[in-house]
Amino acid sequence: MARAKKANTFTILSEQIAPGERRTFELEAAKLYTHSPLTINMEVVNGVEPGPTLLVCAAIHGDELNGVEIIRQTLAKVDPNKLRGTLIAVPVVNVFGFIHKSRYLPDRRDLNRSFPGSIRGSVAGRMAYTFFNEVAVLCSHIIDLHTGAIHRTNLPQIRADLSSEETAKMANAFGTPAVINASLRNGSLRSEAAAHGIPVITYEAGEALRFDPIAIAAGVQGVENVMRKLRMMRGKRVRKQPEPVIASATSWIRADIDGIIRAQVSLGERVSKGQVLAYINSPLGDTECSIIAPRSGIVIGQQTLPLVNEGDAVFHLAYFAHANSIVEQQLENFIDEISDIEDELKTAELNN
Repeated sequence: MARAKKANTFTILSEQIAPGERRTFELEAAKLYTHSPLTINMEVVNGVEPGPTLLVCAAIHGDELNGVEIIRQTLAKVDPNKLRGTLIAVPVVNVFGFIHKSRYLPDRRDLNRSFPGSIRGSVAGRMAYTFFNEVAVLCSHIIDLHTGAIHRTNLPQIRADLSSEETAKMANAFGTPAVINASLRNGSLRSEAAAHGIPVITYEAGEALRFDPIAIAAGVQGVENVMRKLRMMRGKRVRKQPEPVIASATSWIRADIDGIIRAQVSLGERVSKGQVLAYINSPLGDTECSIIAPRSGIVIGQQTLPLVNEGDAVFHLAYFAHANSIVEQQLENFIDEISDIEDELKTAELNN
């Protein structure tokens, strides 16, 4: 019987990590006004056998919290003595935004529109440059964890450029029933990594500044699914999921007037062309406007704040070549199964 190959020592930030070892690191990203260093914390787990180097990162937008908890739970499940390859886990990339509960950096720039960055650029540019060149370029695969913006929530979904075969493999393995074939956006981590030949998938689920138990449980399971697909972890997926359905297009539906909105549909619901999605009223109720679905699709994102201005994006619809009823059923099954996983985790924590 052939003996398994031994993993190599992994080097990051000029430090070496032996096979079977896990260590935490601090990457200095900036300084506060007091000259106190502001660091990006990470944990690196180097497996006992060779394999891919997977980066799982969260909070590139500092107010997107679900990914932070997904990474905490993932790290608790990873055993370096059973791992092939290397896992780099970065729960908070945008430490400035995280401290201030803000999506942005102090200069109001979006870190996920600042890659590849510059060592002499803005705060955002310098942080992007440091993170990408000190961490991201070391990786063979990346999972980037996100949520909706403040007062917006997203149905668990994967966004990826499916023209890349390796990226499509990761997207399909993650396990969300719907995958959005999303073009690359200039300045994003996904775009810059793709330019370096690194496949990246983005997991979107939940709302900013909130913990969503379903989104978190689905994210933990999804990361594990990808690690199994990459053969970083042994065994089969815990639950066999149906093949995800690829969205042919998406669009945001906007408010036509200012007022108070009363939603008539919810996240994950199938809607038909011409269906009323919501009503917008004046406070006295003497004015009313309907928001109508322009096409049949599935609600994959929506505003949660009941106050809207004219032009606000209120509902995000995904459109599928498959029958929408099939997609809706897969979404219902997915949520039921993730709820079961969440219940099992809670029971295990209580027993421990």
